[in-house]
Amino acid sequence: MEGFMFFKQFMQIVNHLQIYFPSTICVNPSSSISKDVTPYLCFPTSFKKMSSYLDLGGCRKRRRGGERVFKFKTFGENGCPVEFDGSFRDNVKAIVEYGHLEINLCDNGVFSWSFQLEVHRHPPLHVVLFIVEEQIQASSSSSINLHCKHCQYVGWGHHMMCNKKYHFLLPSKDTVAACFNCDETSFDDPNPEKGKFNLVELKGHIMHGVFHSNGFGHLLCVNGMEMGSDQLAGYQIMEFWDRLCTGLQARKVSLNDTSKKRGMELRLLYGVAYGHPWFGRWGYKFGRGCYGVNQPIYQKAIEAIQGIPLCLLNHHLSISNNDISVIFSRFQALSDHSMVTLGDLFHFMLELRSRLPKENSIDSCNPSTVETNCRWSLKRVEAATRVIVEALKKAEFRWVSRQEVRDAARAYIGDTGLLDFVLKSLGNHIVGNYLVRRCLNPVTKVLEYCLEDISTVFPNSEALIINNSKAKPRCKITKVQLMKDIAYLYRHILKDQKATLSTGVFSAIPMATRIILDTKFLVKEYTEELSMKGNSNCSNERTFKLLCTVISRSDEIDEALKKPLPPYECVCLKENATFDELKQEVEKNFREVYWRLRNFVVETIVNLSVKGSDLVMGSVEMGQKLVFIGSNEDQIGMDDGGGSGIVDCLCGAKEDDGERLISCDICEVWQHTRCVRIPNNEIPQVFLCKQCEEKIVLLSSLP
Repeated sequence: MEGFMFFKQFMQIVNHLQIYFPSTICVNPSSSISKDVTPYLCFPTSFKKMSSYLDLGGCRKRRRGGERVFKFKTFGENGCPVEFDGSFRDNVKAIVEYGHLEINLCDNGVFSWSFQLEVHRHPPLHVVLFIVEEQIQASSSSSINLHCKHCQYVGWGHHMMCNKKYHFLLPSKDTVAACFNCDETSFDDPNPEKGKFNLVELKGHIMHGVFHSNGFGHLLCVNGMEMGSDQLAGYQIMEFWDRLCTGLQARKVSLNDTSKKRGMELRLLYGVAYGHPWFGRWGYKFGRGCYGVNQPIYQKAIEAIQGIPLCLLNHHLSISNNDISVIFSRFQALSDHSMVTLGDLFHFMLELRSRLPKENSIDSCNPSTVETNCRWSLKRVEAATRVIVEALKKAEFRWVSRQEVRDAARAYIGDTGLLDFVLKSLGNHIVGNYLVRRCLNPVTKVLEYCLEDISTVFPNSEALIINNSKAKPRCKITKVQLMKDIAYLYRHILKDQKATLSTGVFSAIPMATRIILDTKFLVKEYTEELSMKGNSNCSNERTFKLLCTVISRSDEIDEALKKPLPPYECVCLKENATFDELKQEVEKNFREVYWRLRNFVVETIVNLSVKGSDLVMGSVEMGQKLVFIGSNEDQIGMDDGGGSGIVDCLCGAKEDDGERLISCDICEVWQHTRCVRIPNNEIPQVFLCKQCEEKIVLLSSLP
């Protein structure tokens, strides 16, 4: 017995020491390790046990090509890892075949796959993408709410509940550690399910997005460097997510914009500067406002706050706050053109921020900063520098060993001592429009060089260093000072308005600010209705494609057609298909997508009188929209919406928008606590809406 316990403890220690490396070396990536060893995953020790599940040999797609590591910057593009030539569901099925099937990662009955993604090679950084398939049957026994609250908040509450959800996760170190630690605590527990964590339910992921099987999705969180991520910046995560949505042929994707930077709400800051939120860079637009805010009101608020004249604002505030006048004057001097409005000022400041280099990040923007305290003249050093840069250009921006660069440069520079000196001094310097990077390859232990084009990062980089009178002031402000000025104006003009900004034309600022901040739900439409790309399994045949949706026979047809219909699905048929075969395909598609329609049977087609044996081609046109009427038995009480109660607030809201609500104790109508002036930290024992309160007063006055 003692021998068995010793063996069990020994195997636990071995599991703790396992980590997935290209080589067989086992080290702790959280400790100070040699540069010669490259951890395959940049996760703490807590990821080691989970990494034992990441055996790439377990996937038949990967077994064909051996060990697969995908590029983070191209993952999701067509051909990486698959050709996205089908519908959303077909594309998801195709992509997971290239992932590794995980075990013990989520609750029982939930499938998950992992993908190794290389962010960059030098220094080595990899992240893991998890795709988790959550089925209604599996989630119905857990604490997960069957109805999607995110759909309800963004205005998709009329959608029927789908059979499956697909979660796309980039876990952070903390979430992986939490999953591992919980698994360890339940290792010796007689009831292992008691403390088991679901990776989907954990908070703090780098990225978490979810799709319903009908192609509608939600981006739940993006945690870049501002939120503590030391791996990816926010814009890198968004570009990755946008590629996934485009490749998978998603229909619409929503998000709840609560992004901040240094305490500033980005939807307000970017709204004033650019007329759209930060997520607008990727095509996300107004989806739904809270507290009754709609698209026209939001647009007028943006225009009102952007158009505030700087001259009036400066005159009004200079009496009580001279710092704002100083900031106005400073950036007016830096600008090449006159700034008239508040929107012009914030736009210029954010554009200038993107052009200023980071302090202490690069040695210089001038090639002459290569050390010249040597026996060679400055002219010869600069000539050797240009020769080396030209040699690196021919490598087409790939990493080249020091010996290769040296051999290529020797054709023009015969002095090997000069070449060795320049190669030694040239690491991480900017020469012209290129950044020369130098790094030790941790696998081959060879020093390598690479050229990076920074012309798009600093399009006018020479204007920051030349002796031009207009460019001189631009050199005198740092990015740190610029961010301080932006935060100061944000705080004193946009967010915390004083009494001086509550009168006259300036009274529009606090009102417009409130409206912009109340607009948090954004939506991007990736495909207008549904792309005519059908199922991939019929792409090799000559097919006839139609857009189809369904309604229940129990509903009145005229009334049902006035209500929002389920999203249309693209149905593929052979050219000689009959209407009976069309009905079978419609049943198959909608049963696969929606939980409520798992027993749906098509009976007739709206406004189309045909026989089942009639050919589809010739009776309807290619791409035509058809509405099918059918019966649906065994619904087991599953309704369409997840909401309960009636929302009728003073602000005009008629549906739940995710804000705090309170119900009247008499009529049970829900209203926003903010609209009825109830503080967030207060819950009244009895609440009566205004209408019920007036009725009670009226009844008490009667004889």
